[in-house]
Amino acid sequence: MGTTVRLLILVVAYNAEDHLKETLDRIPRGWLRNLDYHILILDDASEDETSSIADNYVESHQDLYITVSSHRENQGYGGNQKFGYRYAIDSGFDIVVLLHGDGQYAPEYLPKMVAPIHSKIADVVLGSRMIVRSEALKGGMPMYKWIGNQALTTLQNILLGSNLAEFHTGYRAYSVPVLSSLPIDANSDYFDFDTEILIQMIQTDRRLVEIPIPTFYGDEISYVNGIKYAWLILLSTLKSTIVSRGWMKDPRFTYS
Repeated sequence: MGTTVRLLILVVAYNAEDHLKETLDRIPRGWLRNLDYHILILDDASEDETSSIADNYVESHQDLYITVSSHRENQGYGGNQKFGYRYAIDSGFDIVVLLHGDGQYAPEYLPKMVAPIHSKIADVVLGSRMIVRSEALKGGMPMYKWIGNQALTTLQNILLGSNLAEFHTGYRAYSVPVLSSLPIDANSDYFDFDTEILIQMIQTDRRLVEIPIPTFYGDEISYVNGIKYAWLILLSTLKSTIVSRGWMKDPRFTYS
């Protein structure tokens, strides 16, 4: 990647003290050296030592362009991302890639996540665990999540006329100019933010590319209420299709 493209690696973290340092260590250093990049760690008012660990990491890795922003009040999974994407837009970055600080998504795949947008063949890149579904189970995805992921994705594909292997991955890269054109500030602050932003991309005819990534489930803590999440996902998807037919209004799915 040439240095003319500005890349933001957005590391979202909440109570990630056990995994944050290792996650940051796994970001490919040789790849970074050829980039105009910035790593931004967003600590969402963690109740453990995540903020201190992030600050210490910055202090001990002054060769990296890396900063930490810690919220005083919890913004929620979606709210934390909004903050990061607004920073990317206001700072003039070209590409932003979302990396979870708990190590669930492999930092080694960052070059593959960014490449399709840099090559101008994609506006969004999704790291999918479901392109090879059996690998997700081998990687430790619980059976109920494996089934639920596929069931929700199938329903969403039917309603939206899309053909994604997985709607529910948290490993994403976005074109920042495309993000700036979408009403993301109207989106949820909860975990359904990820689905809402994909609906917006699909409904505005953006180019989505999926790449296979490994699945890893360790001792990280999930803060998602599965039933609430599934209900909100289906509700957002249904509302978006109704809005597209002009039967109701919703600022999330209204595009200029």
